[in-house]
Amino acid sequence: MDTSPTALFDSYEQDFRQFIETIKEKLESSGTDANGEQMKVTLRRAEMDLDEADEMVSQMEIEIQGIPQSVRAQYHARLRTCKADLSQYKKLLADSRAQLARADLLSSSNNAYSSSDDPYSSSSDRTRLLAGTNALEQGTKRLQQSQQLALETENQGADILMNLRTQREQIENSRNTLERADLAIDRASSTLKQMVRRMYQQRAVTIGIIAVLTTLIIVIAWEKLSG
Repeated sequence: MDTSPTALFDSYEQDFRQFIETIKEKLESSGTDANGEQMKVTLRRAEMDLDEADEMVSQMEIEIQGIPQSVRAQYHARLRTCKADLSQYKKLLADSRAQLARADLLSSSNNAYSSSDDPYSSSSDRTRLLAGTNALEQGTKRLQQSQQLALETENQGADILMNLRTQREQIENSRNTLERADLAIDRASSTLKQMVRRMYQQRAVTIGIIAVLTTLIIVIAWEKLSG
C-alpha cells in the first residue's frame, strides 16, 4: 500500500477522472436519445455521478493540506483543473435539462395545437407557450440557485473537515507533549531515587567512621588510664 503524502490525492483524482469520463458518455448519449423518459433517466444518473465527482474534489481539497510545500503548487494546479472540469459538466448538465424541458414543452404545445379544430385558438396556444417558457425560465433559475446553495454547503463542509483535521493534529501534538513530559518525570524520579540511595550510603559510611573514631578514642583513653 502506498503511504506517500500524495497517495490519497492521486487516488481521489483518478476516481474523479473516471466519474468525469462516465458523465461525458451519459451526456453525449442523452443528446442522441429520442426517448424523453430515457433521456431523463440518463441525466439523473449523470447528476448522481456529478455528486460523486464533487465529493472527490472535496476530498482532494482536504488531502492537499498534508502535501509537502515543495510539491504542493503543482497539486493546486491539478485541483484547479478538476474544479474547472466539474463546473463545465455541471453547466452541460443544466443545459441538457433545459433543452429537455424545452422539448417537452414544445411537444405538448404542438399536440395541443394539432388536436384543436378552432381556427381562432392560436392566440390561446401562444399564451400557453409563453406561460410554459416563463415557467421553464423560473425552473432554470431555481435549479441554478439550488446548485449555488449546494456549492456553498460543500465549501462549508470542506472548511469543517479542515478544521477537524487541524484539531486532530493539535490533539496529537498535545498527546506527544504529554508523553515527553511523562518520560521526563520518569527520568527525574529515577535520578531522585539514585540521589536518595547515595545519601543513605554516605550516611552509613559517616556513621561507620564515627564509630571507628569513637572506638579508637576509648581504646587510647583506656590505655592511658590503665598505664
